[in-house]
Amino acid sequence: MTGYTFAEKALARAAGVQAARAGDILDITPDLIFSHDNSAAIRRIFEQIGARRIVRPERVAVTLDHAVPAPTPQHAQNHAEIRAWVAQQRIGRLFEVGRGICHQVLSEEGLVLPGETVFGADSHTTHFGWLGAFGAGVGRTELAALWATGQLWWRVPETMRITLTGRLTPGVTAKDISLRIIGDLGVDGGAYRAIEFAGDALATLSLDERPVLPNMMAEFGAQSAYLPPDDAVFDYLEPRRQRDYTPLYPDPDAHYDAEYTLDVSALEPQIALPHQPDNVVPLSQALGQPIQQAFLGTCTNGRHDDLRAAAQVLRGRTVRCRLIVIPASSQVLLAALQDGTLQTLIEAGAAIGTPGCGPCMGNHMGVPAPDEATISSANRNFRGRMGTPDAPIYLASPYVVAASAAAGCIADPREFLSC
Repeated sequence: MTGYTFAEKALARAAGVQAARAGDILDITPDLIFSHDNSAAIRRIFEQIGARRIVRPERVAVTLDHAVPAPTPQHAQNHAEIRAWVAQQRIGRLFEVGRGICHQVLSEEGLVLPGETVFGADSHTTHFGWLGAFGAGVGRTELAALWATGQLWWRVPETMRITLTGRLTPGVTAKDISLRIIGDLGVDGGAYRAIEFAGDALATLSLDERPVLPNMMAEFGAQSAYLPPDDAVFDYLEPRRQRDYTPLYPDPDAHYDAEYTLDVSALEPQIALPHQPDNVVPLSQALGQPIQQAFLGTCTNGRHDDLRAAAQVLRGRTVRCRLIVIPASSQVLLAALQDGTLQTLIEAGAAIGTPGCGPCMGNHMGVPAPDEATISSANRNFRGRMGTPDAPIYLASPYVVAASAAAGCIADPREFLSC
Protein backbone atom coordinates (compact mmCIF):
# COMPACT_ATOMS: atom_id res chain seq x y z
CA MET A 1 0.00 0.00 0.00
CA THR A 2 1.16 3.53 -0.76
CA GLY A 3 -0.14 7.03 -0.40
CA TYR A 4 1.04 7.66 3.17
CA THR A 5 2.11 10.94 4.69
CA PHE A 6 5.14 11.21 6.91
CA ALA A 7 2.99 11.44 10.05
CA GLU A 8 1.10 8.29 9.11
CA LYS A 9 4.36 6.41 8.56
CA ALA A 10 6.12 7.70 11.67
CA LEU A 11 3.23 7.00 14.02
CA ALA A 12 2.65 3.56 12.55
CA ARG A 13 6.31 2.80 13.21
CA ALA A 14 6.07 4.12 16.78
CA ALA A 15 2.95 2.01 17.39
CA GLY A 16 4.48 -1.14 15.93
CA VAL A 17 1.75 -1.54 13.32
CA GLN A 18 2.12 -2.10 9.60
CA ALA A 19 0.15 0.95 8.49
CA ALA A 20 -1.99 3.80 9.82
CA ARG A 21 -4.23 6.46 8.37
CA ALA A 22 -5.35 9.88 9.59
CA GLY A 23 -8.06 9.38 12.19
CA ASP A 24 -6.70 6.07 13.51
CA ILE A 25 -6.14 5.79 17.27
CA LEU A 26 -2.80 4.19 18.14
CA ASP A 27 -0.83 3.28 21.26
CA ILE A 28 2.44 5.12 20.63
CA THR A 29 5.77 4.15 22.19
CA PRO A 30 7.99 7.20 21.59
CA ASP A 31 11.73 6.98 21.11
CA LEU A 32 12.29 9.87 23.52
CA ILE A 33 10.27 11.55 26.26
CA PHE A 34 11.47 14.83 27.73
CA SER A 35 10.55 17.56 30.17
CA HIS A 36 12.25 20.60 31.68
CA ASP A 37 11.66 22.83 34.72
CA ASN A 38 8.11 21.45 34.82
CA SER A 39 9.43 18.00 35.80
CA ALA A 40 8.71 18.44 39.53
CA ALA A 41 5.06 19.23 38.80
CA ILE A 42 4.86 16.21 36.49
CA ARG A 43 6.36 14.04 39.22
CA ARG A 44 3.53 15.02 41.58
CA ILE A 45 0.96 13.90 38.99
CA PHE A 46 2.96 10.72 38.44
CA GLU A 47 2.72 9.91 42.14
CA GLN A 48 -0.97 10.89 42.35
CA ILE A 49 -1.85 8.23 39.76
CA GLY A 50 -0.08 5.64 41.89
CA ALA A 51 3.06 5.20 39.80
CA ARG A 52 6.40 4.58 41.46
CA ARG A 53 9.04 3.89 38.83
CA ILE A 54 9.60 5.24 35.33
CA VAL A 55 9.29 2.20 33.09
CA ARG A 56 11.91 3.21 30.52
CA PRO A 57 14.32 5.74 32.10
CA GLU A 58 16.71 5.21 29.19
CA ARG A 59 14.15 6.96 26.95
CA VAL A 60 13.80 9.96 29.25
CA ALA A 61 15.64 13.29 29.22
CA VAL A 62 15.31 16.30 31.53
CA THR A 63 16.67 19.78 30.83
CA LEU A 64 16.83 22.71 33.25
CA ASP A 65 16.34 25.69 30.97
CA HIS A 66 13.25 27.81 31.63
CA ALA A 67 14.48 29.77 34.67
CA VAL A 68 18.26 29.41 34.83
CA PRO A 69 20.15 30.28 36.90
CA ALA A 70 17.29 30.11 39.40
CA PRO A 71 15.95 33.69 39.86
CA THR A 72 14.06 32.99 43.11
CA PRO A 73 14.22 30.57 46.06
CA GLN A 74 11.09 28.90 44.65
CA HIS A 75 12.82 28.21 41.34
CA ALA A 76 15.91 26.95 43.16
CA GLN A 77 13.78 24.55 45.21
CA ASN A 78 12.08 23.34 42.03
CA HIS A 79 15.47 22.58 40.48
CA ALA A 80 16.61 20.77 43.64
CA GLU A 81 13.50 18.58 43.60
CA ILE A 82 14.10 17.72 39.95
CA ARG A 83 17.73 16.76 40.58
CA ALA A 84 16.67 14.47 43.43
CA TRP A 85 13.93 12.91 41.30
CA VAL A 86 16.30 12.28 38.39
CA ALA A 87 18.74 10.53 40.73
CA GLN A 88 15.98 8.47 42.36
CA GLN A 89 14.59 7.35 39.00
CA ARG A 90 18.05 6.70 37.55
CA ILE A 91 17.47 8.98 34.59
CA GLY A 92 20.82 9.20 32.85
CA ARG A 93 20.15 12.33 30.84
CA LEU A 94 19.90 15.46 32.96
CA PHE A 95 21.14 18.62 31.25
CA GLU A 96 22.05 21.12 33.91
CA VAL A 97 21.74 24.88 34.27
CA GLY A 98 23.68 26.57 31.48
CA ARG A 99 23.63 23.71 28.99
CA GLY A 100 20.79 25.36 27.11
CA ILE A 101 17.23 25.08 25.84
CA CYS A 102 15.79 21.57 25.60
CA HIS A 103 15.07 21.62 21.85
CA GLN A 104 18.54 22.88 20.97
CA VAL A 105 20.33 20.61 23.44
CA LEU A 106 18.56 17.40 22.43
CA SER A 107 19.34 18.21 18.78
CA GLU A 108 23.01 18.78 19.58
CA GLU A 109 23.20 15.58 21.63
CA GLY A 110 21.85 13.44 18.79
CA LEU A 111 18.99 12.14 20.93
CA VAL A 112 16.33 12.68 18.25
CA LEU A 113 16.84 11.04 14.86
CA PRO A 114 15.06 10.91 11.48
CA GLY A 115 11.96 8.73 11.41
CA GLU A 116 11.62 8.70 15.19
CA THR A 117 8.86 9.99 17.46
CA VAL A 118 9.46 12.31 20.41
CA PHE A 119 6.93 13.60 22.94
CA GLY A 120 7.89 16.53 25.12
CA ALA A 121 6.21 18.51 27.88
CA ASP A 122 6.70 21.68 25.85
CA SER A 123 4.56 23.06 23.05
CA HIS A 124 7.55 23.69 20.78
CA THR A 125 8.41 20.00 20.48
CA THR A 126 7.35 20.49 16.85
CA HIS A 127 10.96 21.77 16.59
CA PHE A 128 12.33 18.28 15.97
CA GLY A 129 10.78 18.09 12.55
CA TRP A 130 13.94 19.76 11.29
CA LEU A 131 15.64 16.40 11.85
CA GLY A 132 12.92 14.48 10.02
CA ALA A 133 11.28 13.33 13.27
CA PHE A 134 7.69 13.44 14.50
CA GLY A 135 7.79 15.80 17.46
CA ALA A 136 4.71 16.75 19.46
CA GLY A 137 4.08 18.57 22.70
CA VAL A 138 1.98 16.94 25.41
CA GLY A 139 0.52 18.08 28.72
CA ARG A 140 1.84 17.26 32.16
CA THR A 141 -0.72 14.52 32.77
CA GLU A 142 0.18 12.86 29.45
CA LEU A 143 3.88 13.07 30.28
CA ALA A 144 3.26 11.47 33.67
CA ALA A 145 1.39 8.65 31.90
CA LEU A 146 4.32 8.23 29.53
CA TRP A 147 6.70 7.94 32.46
CA ALA A 148 4.41 5.37 34.07
CA THR A 149 3.61 3.21 31.04
CA GLY A 150 5.96 4.18 28.22
CA GLN A 151 2.99 4.62 25.90
CA LEU A 152 0.31 7.15 25.01
CA TRP A 153 -2.78 6.79 22.86
CA TRP A 154 -2.72 9.16 19.91
CA ARG A 155 -4.98 10.08 17.03
CA VAL A 156 -3.11 10.16 13.72
CA PRO A 157 -3.52 13.72 12.41
CA GLU A 158 -4.47 14.94 8.98
CA THR A 159 -1.55 16.54 7.14
CA MET A 160 -1.11 19.92 5.45
CA ARG A 161 1.67 20.34 2.90
CA ILE A 162 3.50 23.67 2.69
CA THR A 163 5.65 24.05 -0.43
CA LEU A 164 8.42 26.65 -0.42
CA THR A 165 9.98 27.61 -3.74
CA GLY A 166 12.79 29.95 -4.76
CA ARG A 167 15.61 31.39 -2.68
CA LEU A 168 15.62 34.00 0.08
CA THR A 169 17.24 37.36 -0.61
CA PRO A 170 19.86 38.84 1.78
CA GLY A 171 18.40 39.98 5.08
CA VAL A 172 15.35 37.70 4.77
CA THR A 173 15.22 34.47 6.78
CA ALA A 174 13.24 31.39 7.70
CA LYS A 175 11.65 33.46 10.47
CA ASP A 176 10.12 35.70 7.81
CA ILE A 177 8.79 32.63 6.00
CA SER A 178 7.20 31.37 9.21
CA LEU A 179 5.63 34.72 10.04
CA ARG A 180 4.21 35.03 6.52
CA ILE A 181 2.61 31.57 6.72
CA ILE A 182 1.04 32.33 10.10
CA GLY A 183 -0.01 35.78 8.95
CA ASP A 184 -1.70 34.39 5.86
CA LEU A 185 -3.47 31.45 7.49
CA GLY A 186 -3.86 32.43 11.15
CA VAL A 187 -2.78 30.98 14.48
CA ASP A 188 -5.28 28.15 14.07
CA GLY A 189 -4.46 27.47 10.42
CA GLY A 190 -2.67 24.26 11.27
CA ALA A 191 -4.86 23.26 14.22
CA TYR A 192 -4.23 19.60 15.13
CA ARG A 193 -2.68 18.98 11.73
CA ALA A 194 0.72 17.59 10.93
CA ILE A 195 2.66 19.95 8.66
CA GLU A 196 4.95 18.70 5.89
CA PHE A 197 7.34 21.18 4.34
CA ALA A 198 8.40 20.60 0.74
CA GLY A 199 9.97 22.50 -2.15
CA ASP A 200 13.37 23.47 -3.50
CA ALA A 201 13.81 26.35 -1.03
CA LEU A 202 14.40 23.96 1.87
CA ALA A 203 17.83 22.85 0.65
CA THR A 204 18.98 26.48 0.49
CA LEU A 205 18.41 26.99 4.23
CA SER A 206 21.31 26.49 6.61
CA LEU A 207 21.03 23.89 9.35
CA ASP A 208 20.61 26.68 11.90
CA GLU A 209 17.69 28.15 9.95
CA ARG A 210 15.76 24.95 9.33
CA PRO A 211 14.52 24.45 12.92
CA VAL A 212 12.78 27.84 12.78
CA LEU A 213 10.09 26.47 10.44
CA PRO A 214 8.83 23.53 12.54
CA ASN A 215 9.40 25.46 15.77
CA MET A 216 7.13 28.31 14.68
CA MET A 217 4.44 25.89 13.57
CA ALA A 218 3.50 25.57 17.24
CA GLU A 219 2.14 29.12 16.83
CA PHE A 220 0.20 27.84 13.81
CA GLY A 221 -1.66 25.36 15.99
CA ALA A 222 0.13 22.38 14.44
CA GLN A 223 0.55 19.09 16.25
CA SER A 224 3.86 18.39 14.49
CA ALA A 225 5.90 19.67 11.56
CA TYR A 226 8.38 17.90 9.30
CA LEU A 227 11.20 18.71 6.90
CA PRO A 228 12.50 15.86 4.72
CA PRO A 229 16.03 15.08 5.97
CA ASP A 230 18.85 15.33 3.45
CA ASP A 231 22.60 14.70 3.37
CA ALA A 232 23.29 17.89 5.33
CA VAL A 233 21.18 16.56 8.21
CA PHE A 234 22.74 13.10 8.01
CA ASP A 235 26.24 14.61 8.10
CA TYR A 236 25.27 16.71 11.12
CA LEU A 237 24.00 13.65 12.97
CA GLU A 238 26.80 11.24 12.12
CA PRO A 239 29.20 12.22 14.94
CA ARG A 240 26.29 12.73 17.37
CA ARG A 241 23.87 9.86 16.94
CA GLN A 242 23.76 7.16 19.60
CA ARG A 243 21.84 4.54 17.64
CA ASP A 244 20.93 3.56 14.09
CA TYR A 245 17.93 5.11 12.39
CA THR A 246 15.85 4.86 9.23
CA PRO A 247 14.58 8.12 7.74
CA LEU A 248 10.99 8.23 6.56
CA TYR A 249 9.56 10.20 3.65
CA PRO A 250 6.00 10.78 2.47
CA ASP A 251 4.81 8.88 -0.57
CA PRO A 252 4.44 10.88 -3.80
CA ASP A 253 0.71 10.09 -3.84
CA ALA A 254 0.09 10.91 -0.16
CA HIS A 255 -3.21 12.61 0.63
CA TYR A 256 -3.09 16.14 2.07
CA ASP A 257 -5.91 17.81 3.93
CA ALA A 258 -4.75 21.24 2.67
CA GLU A 259 -1.91 22.79 0.68
CA TYR A 260 -0.15 26.16 0.67
CA THR A 261 2.66 27.43 -1.58
CA LEU A 262 4.99 30.37 -1.04
CA ASP A 263 7.67 31.75 -3.37
CA VAL A 264 10.27 32.92 -0.86
CA SER A 265 12.21 34.84 -3.54
CA ALA A 266 9.62 37.61 -3.41
CA LEU A 267 9.48 37.75 0.38
CA GLU A 268 10.60 40.84 2.30
CA PRO A 269 11.25 40.99 6.07
CA GLN A 270 8.09 40.45 8.11
CA ILE A 271 7.05 41.50 11.60
CA ALA A 272 4.31 40.36 13.98
CA LEU A 273 2.71 43.31 15.74
CA PRO A 274 1.30 43.06 19.28
CA HIS A 275 -0.42 40.98 20.57
CA GLN A 276 -0.77 37.95 18.25
CA PRO A 277 1.76 35.91 16.24
CA ASP A 278 -0.57 36.15 13.23
CA ASN A 279 -0.82 39.96 13.38
CA VAL A 280 1.83 40.00 10.65
CA VAL A 281 2.65 42.80 8.23
CA PRO A 282 5.61 43.53 5.95
CA LEU A 283 8.34 45.23 7.95
CA SER A 284 7.94 48.39 5.84
CA GLN A 285 4.59 49.02 7.55
CA ALA A 286 6.13 49.17 11.03
CA LEU A 287 9.34 51.12 10.43
CA GLY A 288 10.08 53.83 12.97
CA GLN A 289 8.00 52.40 15.82
CA PRO A 290 9.96 53.15 19.04
CA ILE A 291 11.31 50.28 21.15
CA GLN A 292 13.04 50.21 24.51
CA GLN A 293 14.40 46.66 24.37
CA ALA A 294 15.58 44.12 21.81
CA PHE A 295 15.83 40.44 22.64
CA LEU A 296 17.82 37.92 20.61
CA GLY A 297 17.55 34.27 21.63
CA THR A 298 15.08 31.42 22.38
CA CYS A 299 14.64 27.98 20.83
CA THR A 300 13.43 29.71 17.68
CA ASN A 301 16.33 32.04 16.96
CA GLY A 302 19.16 31.62 19.46
CA ARG A 303 21.56 29.59 17.32
CA HIS A 304 24.98 30.50 15.99
CA ASP A 305 23.76 31.77 12.63
CA ASP A 306 21.28 34.02 14.45
CA LEU A 307 23.99 35.58 16.60
CA ARG A 308 26.22 36.00 13.56
CA ALA A 309 23.40 37.73 11.67
CA ALA A 310 23.06 40.22 14.52
CA ALA A 311 26.82 40.75 14.63
CA GLN A 312 26.85 41.41 10.90
CA VAL A 313 24.37 44.25 11.41
CA LEU A 314 25.99 45.63 14.56
CA ARG A 315 29.67 45.49 13.65
CA GLY A 316 31.14 48.95 14.25
CA ARG A 317 27.87 50.28 15.69
CA THR A 318 26.48 50.95 19.17
CA VAL A 319 22.95 50.00 20.18
CA ARG A 320 20.48 52.74 21.09
CA CYS A 321 18.31 50.59 23.36
CA ARG A 322 18.83 47.56 25.60
CA LEU A 323 19.89 44.49 23.65
CA ILE A 324 19.64 41.18 25.51
CA VAL A 325 21.39 38.24 23.81
CA ILE A 326 20.88 34.73 25.18
CA PRO A 327 22.42 31.84 23.21
CA ALA A 328 20.27 28.74 22.87
CA SER A 329 22.99 26.48 24.27
CA SER A 330 26.47 26.35 25.69
CA GLN A 331 27.73 25.04 22.35
CA VAL A 332 26.28 28.08 20.59
CA LEU A 333 27.84 30.35 23.20
CA LEU A 334 31.24 28.72 22.76
CA ALA A 335 31.08 28.92 18.95
CA ALA A 336 30.15 32.60 19.13
CA LEU A 337 33.04 33.20 21.53
CA GLN A 338 35.55 31.40 19.35
CA ASP A 339 34.73 33.19 16.08
CA GLY A 340 34.50 36.70 17.53
CA THR A 341 30.73 37.04 17.22
CA LEU A 342 30.34 37.52 20.96
CA GLN A 343 32.98 40.22 21.03
CA THR A 344 31.20 42.15 18.27
CA LEU A 345 27.90 41.97 20.14
CA ILE A 346 29.43 43.04 23.45
CA GLU A 347 31.30 45.91 21.84
CA ALA A 348 27.99 47.07 20.36
CA GLY A 349 26.52 47.16 23.87
CA ALA A 350 24.72 43.83 24.14
CA ALA A 351 24.14 42.13 27.49
CA ILE A 352 24.87 38.38 27.27
CA GLY A 353 22.81 35.94 29.35
CA THR A 354 23.14 32.32 30.45
CA PRO A 355 21.98 29.85 27.76
CA GLY A 356 18.32 29.11 28.36
CA CYS A 357 14.86 30.53 27.78
CA GLY A 358 15.43 33.77 29.72
CA PRO A 359 12.72 36.42 29.31
CA CYS A 360 10.76 34.41 26.72
CA MET A 361 8.71 33.00 29.62
CA GLY A 362 8.75 36.25 31.56
CA ASN A 363 10.86 34.75 34.33
CA HIS A 364 13.96 36.95 34.35
CA MET A 365 16.94 38.31 32.38
CA GLY A 366 14.97 40.84 30.35
CA VAL A 367 11.49 41.40 31.74
CA PRO A 368 10.29 44.79 30.40
CA ALA A 369 8.73 47.58 32.44
CA PRO A 370 5.09 48.54 31.82
CA ASP A 371 4.64 50.21 28.41
CA GLU A 372 8.18 49.33 27.31
CA ALA A 373 8.16 47.84 23.81
CA THR A 374 10.36 44.86 22.99
CA ILE A 375 11.30 43.53 19.58
CA SER A 376 12.07 39.85 19.97
CA SER A 377 13.31 36.90 17.95
CA ALA A 378 11.06 34.61 20.02
CA ASN A 379 7.95 32.80 18.89
CA ARG A 380 5.14 34.36 20.95
CA ASN A 381 3.99 37.90 21.60
CA PHE A 382 0.79 37.36 23.56
CA ARG A 383 0.01 40.02 26.11
CA GLY A 384 2.12 39.36 29.21
CA ARG A 385 4.28 36.71 27.53
CA MET A 386 7.47 38.39 28.76
CA GLY A 387 6.06 38.92 32.23
CA THR A 388 4.52 42.38 31.86
CA PRO A 389 0.91 42.60 30.59
CA ASP A 390 1.24 46.24 29.49
CA ALA A 391 4.49 45.79 27.54
CA PRO A 392 3.97 45.30 23.76
CA ILE A 393 6.07 42.67 21.97
CA TYR A 394 7.00 42.58 18.28
CA LEU A 395 8.30 39.38 16.65
CA ALA A 396 10.92 39.46 13.91
CA SER A 397 14.12 37.86 12.62
CA PRO A 398 17.55 38.29 14.25
CA TYR A 399 18.48 40.72 11.47
CA VAL A 400 15.50 42.94 12.25
CA VAL A 401 16.07 42.69 16.02
CA ALA A 402 19.69 43.80 15.63
CA ALA A 403 18.88 46.61 13.19
CA SER A 404 16.16 47.89 15.51
CA ALA A 405 18.52 47.81 18.48
CA ALA A 406 21.00 49.87 16.48
CA ALA A 407 18.35 52.40 15.46
CA GLY A 408 16.36 52.54 18.70
CA CYS A 409 13.21 51.94 16.67
CA ILE A 410 11.98 49.26 14.29
CA ALA A 411 14.35 49.32 11.33
CA ASP A 412 15.09 47.47 8.09
CA PRO A 413 18.31 45.42 8.36
CA ARG A 414 18.91 45.64 4.61
CA GLU A 415 19.83 49.29 5.05
CA PHE A 416 22.57 48.26 7.50
CA LEU A 417 23.78 45.29 5.47
CA SER A 418 24.27 47.43 2.38
CA CYS A 419 26.53 49.89 4.21
